[in-house]
Amino acid sequence: MDYVNSIILGIIEGITEFLPISSTGHLIIAEQWLGHRSDMFNIVIQAGAILAVTIIYWRRLLDLLLGWRDPRNRTYAAKLIVAFLITAILGLVVKKLGFQLPETATPIAWALIIGGVWMMFAEWAAARRPPHKEITWLVAILVGIAQVVAGVFPGTSRSGATIFVAMLAGTGNRAAATEFAFLVGIPTMYAASAFELLKTFKDGGAANEDWTGLGIAFAVSTVVAFIAVKWLLSYIRSNRFTVFAIYRIILGVVLLGMAASGMIA
Repeated sequence: MDYVNSIILGIIEGITEFLPISSTGHLIIAEQWLGHRSDMFNIVIQAGAILAVTIIYWRRLLDLLLGWRDPRNRTYAAKLIVAFLITAILGLVVKKLGFQLPETATPIAWALIIGGVWMMFAEWAAARRPPHKEITWLVAILVGIAQVVAGVFPGTSRSGATIFVAMLAGTGNRAAATEFAFLVGIPTMYAASAFELLKTFKDGGAANEDWTGLGIAFAVSTVVAFIAVKWLLSYIRSNRFTVFAIYRIILGVVLLGMAASGMIA
């Protein structure tokens, strides 16, 4: 049954990591029924989802790497690096300070609801601007900060925070904002996974980790995320993110009701 639970958690992670509905929030709630997993488990299966995005965007990544002589590629890559460095530095500061919300249903529910309202506002605001595809330096800086905020507040959604910050900061084109958010997530999540792995080995926690379950969840997350991201990239070509905002608000309200009735912690 434990491996079945790993498969279920891998599916949840694969579906929710890049859809703007918060993978961390869904995993925390799911673990209340399926059993708590280590921080390393959750971060490494997120890396499985990132691997799926790496595969999807491999041509774009190769173009940025090999086409560095092109000023546009150099500038775009520099903005990705800046966003990543901001996330890394602020993330280490936040981790050092030990600042995080309790991983319980109520704050997650409120983050889902507030995030849903934020998404609707961002869509409304972006629709009233020309659909600019440019990623400005301001967008890069704010995306880096948004990743940290999403990491501190479970239920916020890293992809949702970064996409809609980019849209509000001037990148009115959904596809361009989504691509930048996904690309900057690649080094961010790989770095987070590597950091957690090193920490686990250093602290001697590797012996207590269920590596088979982790491997199963990682593989499932990779496959499911590949399908989910392919679908999302096709969906946003002609649709807004409104359906995800509505889902977040409904889920948040349901979770508040379940928490109030004592069904979940």
